[in-house]
Amino acid sequence: MKNKVLLLIWATLVTIVLLASLSFARQGTGLFGKGFSDSDDMKWRLDEFYDVIGPSVLNPINIEEAKKKITVSDSEIEEHQTRYGTLADQLANIHDQYAQRIFDAKEANNDLLRQTLIEERDMKLEDIRKNFEEDGHVEAKIRKEKEKVLENYLKEIKNKSYSLHVAYELKNVDTGETFSYGDISKPAVYKKSFNENSHYFKANSLPGRYSEWTTPYINYYEDAHVSDEEITAMANPVQSFEGVVIVPKAAFEKGGALYAQYKDFNRGKYGMYAFWVLGLLALISLLTGMRFQKEWVTGTPIADWYSDVKIDVKVAAFFMSALILLEFINGESYNLLNFFTQQRLESWVIWLGTFFIAGVLMTALLAFQLVNSVERWKREGVLAKDIKNSFTLQFFRAIREMFLKKSIGVQSFILLIGFFLAGIGFVGMFMYGVFFIIYIFCVLFLGLPALYIFIRRSAYLNRIIIDTEKMASGRLNEDIKIEGRSPLADHAKNLNNLREGVRVSMTEQAKSERLKTELITNVSHDLRTPLTSIITYTDLLKDETITPEDRAKYVDILDKKSQRLKTLIEDLFEVSKMASGNLELHKQRVDLTQLLQQALAEHAEDIAESGLDFRTTLPDDMLVAYVDGQRWWRVLDNLIVNAIKYALPGTRVYLTLRKVGESAEFIVKNITKYELGENVDELFERFKRADTSRHTDGSGLGLAIAQSIVDMHGGTMKIDLDGDLFKVTVTVPVK
Repeated sequence: MKNKVLLLIWATLVTIVLLASLSFARQGTGLFGKGFSDSDDMKWRLDEFYDVIGPSVLNPINIEEAKKKITVSDSEIEEHQTRYGTLADQLANIHDQYAQRIFDAKEANNDLLRQTLIEERDMKLEDIRKNFEEDGHVEAKIRKEKEKVLENYLKEIKNKSYSLHVAYELKNVDTGETFSYGDISKPAVYKKSFNENSHYFKANSLPGRYSEWTTPYINYYEDAHVSDEEITAMANPVQSFEGVVIVPKAAFEKGGALYAQYKDFNRGKYGMYAFWVLGLLALISLLTGMRFQKEWVTGTPIADWYSDVKIDVKVAAFFMSALILLEFINGESYNLLNFFTQQRLESWVIWLGTFFIAGVLMTALLAFQLVNSVERWKREGVLAKDIKNSFTLQFFRAIREMFLKKSIGVQSFILLIGFFLAGIGFVGMFMYGVFFIIYIFCVLFLGLPALYIFIRRSAYLNRIIIDTEKMASGRLNEDIKIEGRSPLADHAKNLNNLREGVRVSMTEQAKSERLKTELITNVSHDLRTPLTSIITYTDLLKDETITPEDRAKYVDILDKKSQRLKTLIEDLFEVSKMASGNLELHKQRVDLTQLLQQALAEHAEDIAESGLDFRTTLPDDMLVAYVDGQRWWRVLDNLIVNAIKYALPGTRVYLTLRKVGESAEFIVKNITKYELGENVDELFERFKRADTSRHTDGSGLGLAIAQSIVDMHGGTMKIDLDGDLFKVTVTVPVK
């Protein structure tokens, strides 16, 4: 609280110093050592006197002589004749004006009124005819009107008074005629002598060009026009006068004509003296005991709040505060003299309120903003950060982003320009009639269509938002309606694509969850089956009563089950390494034809026992590819074993190896022993087997391992099903 009070006191002293300094610079020379006779008010009154005394007293224009100088031009005669139209138009107009009135008088049997109206009409008709027949008739009328103008103008000059109480005695140098008023021997506060040495007083017969009180009568009176040139031609020659003009001292004394003005001037002058002394004391105080302390404006809650304000808002507030303060200081530096001159209670209340709000508060606010901003921006990087986060840069970024979609940016820009021009047009409609027609045209053919399009787009946007909210809540079965070819329609199309992607993703997620469950079940089953057999036969071997033949039989079974469990674990480990990318390939040039022949020879006995007829189609030449021979042999081995296990006995298995373009293609086709369904992608899943009852040997990892190896070689592996026809196609680059 103490800091706030000190800040306000400091701001008050600064405001007083600023106001006193500027007012002294502007008015000091006009007040120091000067009296009312030197004031601007007194100078204005004297100028008024000298401007009026010539035309009204010393050198007035003779009205009768001036009338003789009036001229009437041919253009004025023509303008007067045709002012209300052609001769026929004017005659018809007068006839129409009187026709109804004459008829009404006749119907009322008022013969006197009827006759009077007829005579009045005929007189006007005759005057109009003479206007077109005799230019002299028109000239006389115009001259008479101009004489009225001139009489009124010269009477206005002659009757013009002045507000200054003066005494004078002036003699015409050429004629010797003397004009005097008052006693020039009395004590005077102003005295001006005119003679040959100090120049004569030049008396004009017309007031100064800028005398506002004569302007209306110089130019127009009713329908007559008297130009400045005509008035100047009527003026008398300038007359020279010698003599004395004084303002008596008695005019400044109590009861005098200028006493009130004299008293007001002194009151204002001494008030200004007092204020300037107050300003000097305020300056001394600021330089000694009331030096500004930054603790007055920092470390407060409002300072913490101000630090979070955007920098452009700070700049705008700073300049607004400075503008208000400067406007107050500038205006009051002129008005202070008037304020001290006319001291009233209500003036004091208003001035003090304005002084506190526009002066003291704005000064305190400027100090607060300046100190807090400087303290904040002294920290490294803060100013750059504030500029980056400003509303101005955000606005320009928003404008740039508005045109990321050019159609939306252009439409928005045109709409904003349209609203701006509509505002201007609405105001202009009340100022100029032609703007009303243009404005109505623009409203009907531009504004209303634009409004219609805007409302339709807004409605469409609302529908898109509502449909998007439905999508967000999980309702993915309805498409957003696509209307037209606008950016909103494109957005709706993209949202539909996104909705479809989300729906597919959710389907895939559900499928993944199902396959994960099946994977856990299958792994558990495939691991438990040989493990159970091992445990069972191990327990049987513990029986000492079994025969050697049975013991050998049990050991053989244990060996087979252990090998199967080992194979299963190795396959699972290998699939895991492939999935994680930890398996390295050792590529080299390999003849795929020879590799396939070796794989077939390896399984020749199994093929013979399976009852299947393997038909192979191999290239005549070597088919060389850059592969890891061991891993690629595993692919061929898995596919051959898969065919042996799951092909229908007694059917044919077709193996084809060929070169297609820059790739080697290996195809296996057979009739399946089990019904596979339509979803071939699941056959690549780990532990997925065609024998869903899992009565056959195998880990269910064969195709998954083959797929991973093919992918690591940059090849493709595809399965096609047509009923029970099972086809696997493997391709791998040969270079």
